[in-house]
Amino acid sequence: MDKFKAFASFVAVATRGSLSAAARAEGVAPALIGRRIDALEAHLGVKLLVRTTRRISLTHEGSAFLEDCQRLLADVAHAEASVSAGGVRAAGHLRITAPAGFGRRHVAPLLPQFRAAHPEVTLSLSLSDRVLDLAAEGFDCAVRVGDLPDSSLVSIRLADNRRLCVATPEYLQRRGTPQHPSDLAAHDCLALSSAAAQTRGWAFRVPASSGGGSGGSSEIMHFKPAGPLDCSDGQVLHDWCLAGHGIAWRSTWEVAADIAAGRLVEVLAAYAAPPSGIYAVFLQRKHLPLRLRLWIDFLKHNYAQPGFFGQAA
Repeated sequence: MDKFKAFASFVAVATRGSLSAAARAEGVAPALIGRRIDALEAHLGVKLLVRTTRRISLTHEGSAFLEDCQRLLADVAHAEASVSAGGVRAAGHLRITAPAGFGRRHVAPLLPQFRAAHPEVTLSLSLSDRVLDLAAEGFDCAVRVGDLPDSSLVSIRLADNRRLCVATPEYLQRRGTPQHPSDLAAHDCLALSSAAAQTRGWAFRVPASSGGGSGGSSEIMHFKPAGPLDCSDGQVLHDWCLAGHGIAWRSTWEVAADIAAGRLVEVLAAYAAPPSGIYAVFLQRKHLPLRLRLWIDFLKHNYAQPGFFGQAA
């Protein structure tokens, strides 16, 4: 059995849905495709496909094996492309995940640009606020915002991300501008609901209690916001803030464009906490595929452009 041909035939059948469609794509007889699948299943000792006269479906083992085969074939295609006569070229498939809000604004618009520069690379983007397991779910790279938990994953910092207190000019004219984080107790704060809230609240850097004066040391103060409105969705909080319903604590990637346009005003800037990061996270590998290295470099280059987050809509 030629394992590589068997793997390729299995992927073709699984993705095209029939032996005949896979055979047409390879330019061979359907019976040959069927023999390859039979030999592969016999070699592995498991059923990969359930075949009836009307349809073909994957078994549980087949679904898991499909992702590995697709990754293997993509790596082989990349290896061939990287030494082709045309020089080093990225090829293959990239599976990327990112937080929903950040991904819509600052990852999704970049994928067509990356593909235009590297037409032999195909990309899939999954947007989810759930922290996905890269290995278990077959992702090559995750873009993550904020402090990272300890893990075996490799991370590269792409950009800084600050959290800002913001409100509309109309709200501040109506309710006054807070001068110290403690003043927020008298304001309508738009906070994430308890199910999704930052466990320690909003963070500010204030002079240390043992220090004194502007040259003294500082410490992080956490404020538990309260107000008449809260929501588990950050985009809703952003919309409420733009509508003048209160003060929100949002990330620079979300509100920089609104600040630049004058729709929102930053308050308590002197007390802003140190920035966290925006990271590319991936599995530990001895040799990263060229397509992944180029994607990470592409993100880092774009995020480093002056005003990138302020200009992005």
